[in-house]
Amino acid sequence: MHERLLEGILKPGRYTGGEFNAHNKDFESAQVRFALAFPDVYEVGFSHLGLRLLYHLLNRKEAVLADRVYAPWPDFEARLRETGEPLQGIESGRPLHEFDFVGVSLQYELSYTNIFTLLDLGRIPFSAGERTVRDPWVIAGGPCAFNPEPLADFFDFIVLGEAEDVFDPLIRLHEAWRRARASRREFLEAVRKIRGVYVPSFFSVRYRKDGEVEAIEPEFPDYVRVEKRVISDLDSASPLPERPLVPLVDVVHNRLSVEIARGCTRGCRFCQAGFIYRPVRERDPQAVIASATEALRQSGYEELSLLSLSAGDYSGIEPLLAALMERCGPERVAVSLPSMRVGTLTPELMECIRKVRKTGFTVAPEAGSERLRRVINKDVSDRDLLETAENAFQLGWKLIKLYFMIGLPTETEDDIEALIRLSLEALEVAKRWRASVNVSVSTFVPKPFTAFQWRGQLERDEVERRLARVKQGCRRPGLKVKWNDPDQSVLEAVFSRGDRRLSAVLRRAWEQGARFDSWSEHMKTDVWGKAFREAGLDPHWYAQRELERDSVLPWDHLSAGVEKAFLWKEYERALAEEYTEDCRRGRCGACGACDHETVAPVIREKAPLRTAQQALPAVAGDRSFLCWIRYRKEGPARFIGQLELSRVLERALRRSGLPVAYSAGFHPHVKVSFGEALPLGMESEAEEAYLVLTEPLDAADVRNRLNPCLPAGVEVLEAARVERRQPVPAARRVTYRVSHLTPWMVKSIVRNYREHLDEFFTKTTKRRELRIRLGEVLMGIREADESSAIIDVLEKPGLCVRPQNILRFLMGEQSGALCGYRVRKLRVTPLEGGDDDSRTHYQR
Repeated sequence: MHERLLEGILKPGRYTGGEFNAHNKDFESAQVRFALAFPDVYEVGFSHLGLRLLYHLLNRKEAVLADRVYAPWPDFEARLRETGEPLQGIESGRPLHEFDFVGVSLQYELSYTNIFTLLDLGRIPFSAGERTVRDPWVIAGGPCAFNPEPLADFFDFIVLGEAEDVFDPLIRLHEAWRRARASRREFLEAVRKIRGVYVPSFFSVRYRKDGEVEAIEPEFPDYVRVEKRVISDLDSASPLPERPLVPLVDVVHNRLSVEIARGCTRGCRFCQAGFIYRPVRERDPQAVIASATEALRQSGYEELSLLSLSAGDYSGIEPLLAALMERCGPERVAVSLPSMRVGTLTPELMECIRKVRKTGFTVAPEAGSERLRRVINKDVSDRDLLETAENAFQLGWKLIKLYFMIGLPTETEDDIEALIRLSLEALEVAKRWRASVNVSVSTFVPKPFTAFQWRGQLERDEVERRLARVKQGCRRPGLKVKWNDPDQSVLEAVFSRGDRRLSAVLRRAWEQGARFDSWSEHMKTDVWGKAFREAGLDPHWYAQRELERDSVLPWDHLSAGVEKAFLWKEYERALAEEYTEDCRRGRCGACGACDHETVAPVIREKAPLRTAQQALPAVAGDRSFLCWIRYRKEGPARFIGQLELSRVLERALRRSGLPVAYSAGFHPHVKVSFGEALPLGMESEAEEAYLVLTEPLDAADVRNRLNPCLPAGVEVLEAARVERRQPVPAARRVTYRVSHLTPWMVKSIVRNYREHLDEFFTKTTKRRELRIRLGEVLMGIREADESSAIIDVLEKPGLCVRPQNILRFLMGEQSGALCGYRVRKLRVTPLEGGDDDSRTHYQR
């Protein structure tokens, strides 16, 4: 990535790469190159565990390179279009069109328009039929792949289910195809024979006059239905990475995520994930502990999160959690369980959770009344919910989050009132413990391969009315209500249940500016309305229409493993308000997901797990030793903010194995403190930090052990043992080097700056504007070479001006020519008798 493209861009660290444990393979020597694309911003895409698992899995193959790419934020998209630069892989820096495969992760419908941005900026034709042998294969996977029909025109092929087992045969076929110099059609005919691979162009669709699908017609008689790919053994087919990626900038889930199981048999009738990820498969607990232990050592993460659709349903969750806490506690690593169900929250498990995290506690009743919970197959009573809340508050939690949906099938006014009543009852419990309650409300969206796939969504105006009633009824101190935008929920339902005709709507909406539709501030309802009108399609028909049992669904030629007849039976049981038992704890429901030979639900013995005891690292207050370091920050690292750099250094210290001290309290952190924050985008070789160690190490040892654990562009230059942190001098001269200037700029500012010393310029802060006389802060400018100048600036309390402000003032109307220049902080020199200890204020 050319760093000049990032000047003035919001959060430029999204695009620089450099994450610790990235593979960074050589592009030219790789035989097959994958670009794993996530159609959302970096912070969201990086947090997705599935993409990271595939990234490490592919890069383990010697001849394969896997890179990543994320949707650029609108400001960076505009910059790329202005400069004509293509979108590139984050590690290789190569345009997307140079890869062999571009694999798009389809996680949610409101990310679809960003796919066009990725392809357009990557210089790849949108339509699969327009691509030639010189173009990459554009493929997809993820939960939305189970109804990819609105996107069918844009993908060469799509993987249903788990892709881990698909890559080896796919790579072999690609190598053979390339050697034979065959056509794209011939390659597609070969890959369709891989189980789980769906080639949309090999199916055609006919529609009835009323708009419904009349028939889905396959081109090949032996390719009429595509079955999803399932791996039976997670530990062998999808091993957990022991050197996980570690971001340099903050992301949504900035922690070590460890998958402990896939699938769920609870059978919540609205939940697509609960059906498409069946059957349940669990990782071996000893493998989880071993992988997590090594991943923590190699990453430096301070939190470990155990992931599955319902972590509490893992058959050995309590001994696993206890063993991990035994292992992680001495390292001051917290363990969290983000997906817990009320029915699995035993007092023992809650006590375990309390020991490691006690911020927010999430409970998902989904529906307000017990009647409606029977409809959706959520076997939870009001009493269970309130007892869980009471237990949580007793154990010290100060916030409970309740998740509800409105617009569920058969929902009535009484159910809405029950939602309000339950929220208020939870608030009364919270008040006894001086705690609070958050209520989150979303709109029901019918999803393919669920029991409610035949059911229409509630009309938008009625959603608004019910939502208004909830907001009004829950208006109490200590009770906060959050909700989803109903327009976004309508759009989600349209593309969730949609067909191929919607491809024209997607493309037209993108052409008119639709981007990041899942972000409420970017949702453009008027653009979408116009796109539907131009295509002659009604979004409400797609979202709200009721379907019959014998209706041909747009996804009927695809299989998630769960039989359509089973789902219809579940729909009938929902209307009858009948509960279906979890098949892992009762009789088999014959859903079709298991063959009871290669794949079947796993229930393990709850055997005790053991890990080696470790000495507890010291906390502040024990015997400690202070170490001062001076470090350099340059290149792409200059786009890491100060708060992010603090976390980067803390994780580097954890990886290094240095005997660092930790703070006391419930969330202990490595004891490290910094000097003044360096502005984003500025380089420096005079940054300082203080580390607290529990052993009196040699300074050179600290530097040598820490540097290999730091990202590119950050390097410890000096280290020294000190007795105390030195105070910042009252006045100091800060010396900067400004480079990448033109020769006439250098000569102009060096020759003329003295003429402006008595003039005033304005500095704008968050609170006010300051008028400053240039001579108060500028101590001098001299030429370094024909493209660089040295600037000395005076700083003292209440008066801190960056050289950028000075340069813009001196250049006046010609300041626009400063684009692309770079500022580097060289040294800080104390003045007026300040401490000139070079260990504290570096100068040369």
